[in-house]
Amino acid sequence: MKPNLNNNPYANSLEDQFSEFQTGRVVIEHKERYIVKSSEGEFDAEITGNMRFAANSRADFPAVGDWVAFQAFDKEMAIIHRILPRKTVLERQAVGKLGEKQIIATNIDVAFVVQSVEQDFNINRIERYLTLCYSANIEPLVILSKTDLLPVNEINTLLEKLKFRNIKTSPILLSNNSDLDIEKFRSLLEFGKTYCFIGSSGVGKSTLINRLIGKDNLETATISLSTGKGRHTTSHRELIVLDNGGILIDTPGMREIGLTDETSGLEITFEDISQLAENCLFNDCTHTNEKGCAVLAALEDNEISEASFENYHKMKREQQRFTSSIAEKRKKDKAQGKLYKSILKNKKKSKY
Repeated sequence: MKPNLNNNPYANSLEDQFSEFQTGRVVIEHKERYIVKSSEGEFDAEITGNMRFAANSRADFPAVGDWVAFQAFDKEMAIIHRILPRKTVLERQAVGKLGEKQIIATNIDVAFVVQSVEQDFNINRIERYLTLCYSANIEPLVILSKTDLLPVNEINTLLEKLKFRNIKTSPILLSNNSDLDIEKFRSLLEFGKTYCFIGSSGVGKSTLINRLIGKDNLETATISLSTGKGRHTTSHRELIVLDNGGILIDTPGMREIGLTDETSGLEITFEDISQLAENCLFNDCTHTNEKGCAVLAALEDNEISEASFENYHKMKREQQRFTSSIAEKRKKDKAQGKLYKSILKNKKKSKY
């Protein structure tokens, strides 16, 4: 039995205020065109002109996973009037746009971080994905895919590396070619919960979803033999409802995982460093060259991973740059606002 996507906590209160509105969920987003699913069916949808005019950033536009209030004007077309409050927002730094954020998906309960045990395996990237999830208050689970392509002893070596880097979530080992692995994974998915798959292209996200739904609904591709990198397959985000009631969101492969200004995720991912920092001699210790730094002492004693320590500092600097970019952007916007008001004022004076 599939869950009723229109059965959400906002429906009754919204219908009381705006009887002409329906509530539904955005299942596909593509260049400001959306497909919204409700108990009445699926609708091709656009946002109102007022929503577009009032938007301050891309965060003010609907995203896959959003509950929205919409008005249908025939059996297939609709206009979205508002986005209902979001429970969680999974986002990253917009590619090539300093100080701006890009929403990956919303209202996520669990995010599966998918990495192949072959060329794609990279603990630095895993720590980045975990930081994005923790920052959004989303539970992350790591999937190591394509386990049929590597000997057991080599997989165990990878697991030991994860353990030494203090990755707190126990990885799920999975081969998309194993019916047993697929059924075990399916049993983890709970009725009514929303799960998001994130990772590079070619690691098996779309193949896994196709196995779960029992048909080739999503395009798939293999790792490029010439470059060792994933080929871009999924071109847009899409929400899919399984027969067992689990709700899945597939996302395009991400090669750039820029962090935003939310620092809580970094502290959770690197919990060992955060806890050690409480014993540093100075409250503003940067853990670089200060005397009495508990983190540096632990690093010297090999109690924490040097690679993890370096990745922590790299992401910390990245967040600081993003925060500075936001401050610069706000300063520029404020100056432009003052200039605009001054022009309007002088224009009014010139009329008299």
